[in-house]
This record gives sequence, structure tokens and C-alpha cells, in this order.
Amino acid sequence: MPIVPDTKNWTWVIERSCDECGFDASAFAPQQVAGMIRANAAAWPAVLARRDAKVRPDDSTWSPLEYGAHVRDVFRIFHTRLGLMLELDNPLYPNWDQDETAVSDRYNEQDPALVSREIVEDAEALALRLESVPADGWSRTGTRGDGAEFTIASFATYLAHDPIHHLWDVRG
Repeated sequence: MPIVPDTKNWTWVIERSCDECGFDASAFAPQQVAGMIRANAAAWPAVLARRDAKVRPDDSTWSPLEYGAHVRDVFRIFHTRLGLMLELDNPLYPNWDQDETAVSDRYNEQDPALVSREIVEDAEALALRLESVPADGWSRTGTRGDGAEFTIASFATYLAHDPIHHLWDVRG
């Protein structure tokens, strides 16, 4: 299952390197996230074309397809939230139960080829929106339903870890 930090202490994701995947978001500028998203998305079609795309390594670990569908949805959720942050003053956006979504949307029953295309398309839409952030917009804020507060800069840096970590999860 995805590694989810304590929502009260989410900042570890942007302050230090991940003990598992090694990604260090603190060394990553928010303006670099758009390029990272595109590069990450480009790696998923090969992962989802593998014969084991629907195979869970064990009962508590998602299959590559489930991770891919999750990454696609991360791109979609962050695209929407970024739009709110750009358009509204300190919007409040609801939490997202990623585990419930995986079950209700039947991630492991989805078409790997379609999920591959959607990852690339949704990553591009998010990358373009990130590239549209004006120089003075990186300090705009938004608040998640659990009270976690982000600037667009911290939001982008927080985002960077998730798809990289999940590509590492599937060894893509």
C-alpha cells in the first residue's frame, strides 16, 4: 500500500530524503516538478505493459497497475487542488481516501493500456498548470481538510515524492 505520512507531520516529505526510495525533495526546486512529472509519467507505460502488471507481490502490497492508477489519480487530484489554489484565496479542499478509491474504483481491474495513457495525459495537464504558476504565485496557500497547510511551492515539492516513490515501489 502507499506510504502515507502522518497528516499532522507531512513536512518530512519535503525536508529530507525518503528512507525507502531515496528521493530528497529538499534538494528539488518547485519549478522543477513539471519536468519531473513528465519524466515519471513516461516510465509508467513500460511498467504497465509488463506481464506482472496485475500481480500483487503479497496481500498487503499493490500491484503495478494499482500503483499506476493511484499515480494517475494523484495527478488528477493535485491538478484540481492546484487550480483551486491559483483561483481562490486559501481554499479548503477535502481529504482524499486513496485506499477507499483503490477499492471503489477497482484499480486492479482497470485496463493497463488505458491507465498508461491517462497517466501521461494527466501528468501533462498537471505539468502545464504548474508551469502556469506566476513568479509571485508560489506563495499562494491552500488547506487540506485535515488542517495541513500548503503553499503552492510546498504543495509542488510534496507532490514530487509520490510518483517517484511509487515508480520505485514497482521498480520501474
